[in-house]
Order: sequence, then structure tokens, then C-alpha cells
Amino acid sequence: MPGTTQIFCASTLYGVATLAAAIDSDLFEEPDRRVLLVFNNSANPETTPALDEMPGFAPLREHFDDVLSWNDAIRPFHPGAWTPRSDDIPLFERYLRMLWGLGDDRVSLVLESIQVAPALTVAQLFTDAPIDVYADGLMSYGPTRNKLDPLVGTRVRRLLHLDLVPGLTPMLLTEFEVPARLVPSPAFLKVLGEVTETVPELPDLPGDAALLLGQYLSALNILSPEEEEDLHVRMMRGAVARGHRTVVFKPHPTAPARCSRALETEAEKLGVDLTVLDTPVLAEVLFERTRPALVVGCFSTALFTAAVFYELPVARIGTELLLERLTPYQNSNRIPTTLADALLPDLDGGKDGDLLPAELLPDLVTAVGFTMQPQIYPDLRPQAEAFLSRHLGPRTRRYFKKRRLTSLGLPGGIPQRLAFLPRNSTARRVVRRARALRKAVRR
Repeated sequence: MPGTTQIFCASTLYGVATLAAAIDSDLFEEPDRRVLLVFNNSANPETTPALDEMPGFAPLREHFDDVLSWNDAIRPFHPGAWTPRSDDIPLFERYLRMLWGLGDDRVSLVLESIQVAPALTVAQLFTDAPIDVYADGLMSYGPTRNKLDPLVGTRVRRLLHLDLVPGLTPMLLTEFEVPARLVPSPAFLKVLGEVTETVPELPDLPGDAALLLGQYLSALNILSPEEEEDLHVRMMRGAVARGHRTVVFKPHPTAPARCSRALETEAEKLGVDLTVLDTPVLAEVLFERTRPALVVGCFSTALFTAAVFYELPVARIGTELLLERLTPYQNSNRIPTTLADALLPDLDGGKDGDLLPAELLPDLVTAVGFTMQPQIYPDLRPQAEAFLSRHLGPRTRRYFKKRRLTSLGLPGGIPQRLAFLPRNSTARRVVRRARALRKAVRR
């Protein structure tokens, strides 16, 4: 009789910690074999350590019978770029079953970011495997990034997620009526504690420091490298303005060395004791070991982990700029940025008065989610219209683009009596002539 194999796919230590907590909480049936399939999605995986090579992986390893590498299986292709031709899928499934010793086992999959490769690729290769999806961060509170093939979407049984925003239900995969299931917070904290215990000695970090979290936004083409350096400097200045004289900067694991140079220069000017932590550890390790006096970031999931699970003071910065810069509008970072902007205090403001009332949050996320993916979630239009009609104002306008609202015919767009202008050829011709004349005058 065929055995059963569960394949857990992950690209981050945070994701594996979530899986370990779910396993410890008996959210998965006991199979004959549990496999952790590691994705290394960095731009240059050949020079960047995979998650199973990072400090703190050892206690996570104990939850699985085997650890395999997706990168090795498809070498020399990049995990984020390679997908098989449809005619080759049966061939590749046989290849993977042979390579990983699966034989005729009944396979089930546990995937993150199912909308895109490599998770989507794995789902397509094991055509009959039931799927559980788990959330590695805040994106699960937003809509599914792309329209998912029903042959994949209808196989998803559950969405497992941490309670990062208490009271808010994820939108991800609701178009397939996939139920959301919480991974218990105590189990997650227990796993993080085990990870912390096995991390080698860190530099001597003071316990009353402000911790700055880098995200490497220039790699996502959201900010330029210079703008991101300036954002880090603003983080330091904001922390100093709040009275912190000791600062720890944790750069993104894939960020280049230059990301900390501007901070070092600014620290000298301000007379601040700066430590740049180059060891690639989870931010949660620092939360547990050093209990920072303030955690500062942009829209990092770690900000919510710090606030909700460790009850640490947090502040966000740069979210308004990012809400303006995120392109296309349906960029999946829009919901994490919206949540950080709405729920976390502004570092520059220094007060909590700008926070969005908690009771408005579910409707706000629904409205933003609909405007991001109206074709996937057409049934949410009435809720979006109701929110925009009642609550679109100075505090909430930043979450919506006027052009987007206009194109969808939603409240807050160009008034209906002027809606003909973008489609009017005469109006467009007049605008083009005016622009040409203005350029000629400037010359």
C-alpha cells in the first residue's frame, strides 16, 4: 500500500518557524514522511545562504525527516523564473518522485505564496496533491496576487496564518472559499524561543537600544538605493529625536554593504552609538534576547510580531511615500503597507493620534483589496462603495489612487459629469497641444 508524504515548502526561517508551530499544534495528520523543501529565491542564490544554512535552523530541522533543495532539483534555472511546459509536467513529476525517493506515495503539499513560482510550479507538477497554504507574513490579509488556475485553487484546503493583526481575517484565496485557520501564538513563540537558544553568540547589544529594520526596498524597485539609504537615516534621526542614543541596525540579509554606510556617517554626526548587525538572524531573536526599547521599520512583518507577540514599542516610517510609489496598484505589498500605516504609530509624529480606528480596519482592507483585484473579487464592490462613500477623507485618501477609483467607477474618483474627459479625443488633443506649447516656451 502506498505511503504518505507531506512536502512543506519554505523560503524563509520565519516561514519554517510557522510550519514548526503548526506541526507542534497538531494541525497536520501524522504522515509516513515529512519533507522540508527549501526555496532560495534571492537574486543570486549561488552567493546567498539558503535558510537551512542560517543560524537557528537546527531546532526547526527536527520537525522533518528530510531537507531537500528545490534549487538543486532544477539547477541551473532560477526558482522564481522556471516553469515547465504543460506537456512536460508528467515527465517532471516522475523525475522528482525518483530524485526525492517518493515512489508511489500519496503526496500532500504545504505551500507559501501559491500565486507565483516556485510554489505554483510545485503545485502544478504534483497535479493530484491536496494543498494547504500558510502565510509567511502580512500579505495573506490582502487579495490573491494573480488569478489562480482553478485546477490549483480548488485543491487548497486551508490557509494557515499567525494572528499578526488580531480580529482581521485574511482575504487570500477567499475566492475559492478557503477557510482560514490560526496557528496558535504560544506554539509559535515556543518555536522562536528554541531558535533563539541555538543562535551563536551575537555582538554585545544593549537592551535599551532602538532597533532599525532594513527591508531592501530598492531590490523591489520601490525606492532607489539613495532613497532607501535616506529612509534608514530618517529612522535613526527619528529614534534619536525620541531620546535613544544607542541604535542597532539590522539590514536585510540580501542588502549590499553600502546600505549601512550612510547610517554610520549620520551616527558620527549625531554622536550615536551604532551597531550594524551583519549576522543573518531572525529579528525575533533580537526581540527575545535584547528586548529593544523601540523597533522601527517600514512595513516589515517583524513590526507586528514585535508589537503583538512581544509587546514591544514600535513605530513605522515611510509608509505614505511607499503607498504612492507602489506599482502597479495591485502590488501585493500594498496591503502590508496599508496595515502598517493604519495601525502603527508614525515615528516622526511621535503620537498615536493618527492611528485608524480599529473598527474601520476590516472595511478598509476589503475596499483596498477590491480596488487591487476587482476581477477576482467582484462581489466585494458594494462593500468597497459603502466604505468609500462614508469614510474617504484626509486620513484614508492615501490608500487609494484617484485614477484607480475613476477607472472602477467608485466614489472618490473623477465626478461622473467629468468622466467623459479621459475618453474624449478632442479633450486629449487639446491637452497634447498645451503640453507641446509649454515645452516650447521653456526652451
